[in-house]
Amino acid sequence: MNARQPNAPRGLYLLTPDEPDTAQLLARVAAVLPHATWLQYRNKRADARLRRAQVQALLPMCRAIGVPLLVNDDWALAAELGADGAHVGEDDGALADARAALGADALLGASCYDDIDRARRAVDAGASYVAFGAFFPSPTKPDARVAHKSLLRQAEALGVPRVAIGGITPDNARQLAAAGADLVAVISGVFADRHPAAAAHAYRAALGL
Repeated sequence: MNARQPNAPRGLYLLTPDEPDTAQLLARVAAVLPHATWLQYRNKRADARLRRAQVQALLPMCRAIGVPLLVNDDWALAAELGADGAHVGEDDGALADARAALGADALLGASCYDDIDRARRAVDAGASYVAFGAFFPSPTKPDARVAHKSLLRQAEALGVPRVAIGGITPDNARQLAAAGADLVAVISGVFADRHPAAAAHAYRAALGL
């Protein structure tokens, strides 16, 4: 069994769906937020104005129950609005710049896809966690690069939490946790389910929480 970092976060890393209606987004998130370890605001269809409004609306909800809110892609917006962190992909600017803007205590994640060397560089540049995937076929990113579970074991030496993403279900989440994943990142597995709260609970149960 893989050793884990002391006090490393574990659990469900929820990513928001592409919901254009802010009131509806808040209602959907409220139903499942108590089951989340972290929440990432992600809306690939929103313009800058809507992204700002939705992050501002989500922040007090997250703060009220102590769930950190991270912003996908836009670390400048995260820094401006005082979010708890940001998640950066390969086209979202330099991690070192994001770390400088967000401050030393913010959560800063990096998409590392199927590349352990990218993960090493990300940690050197200030990432506080690394994300690998897709591990399984994903309805959100059907053409995503495929990652192997061995990456999670290799990344243990980096000393930061490891996030698994891509087609994760409660059943296969157990495999990823056994391989070393600290958190599993999920969008449609929760938000597209007919019973989102029950689905979120099932993920936590699969991780032994």
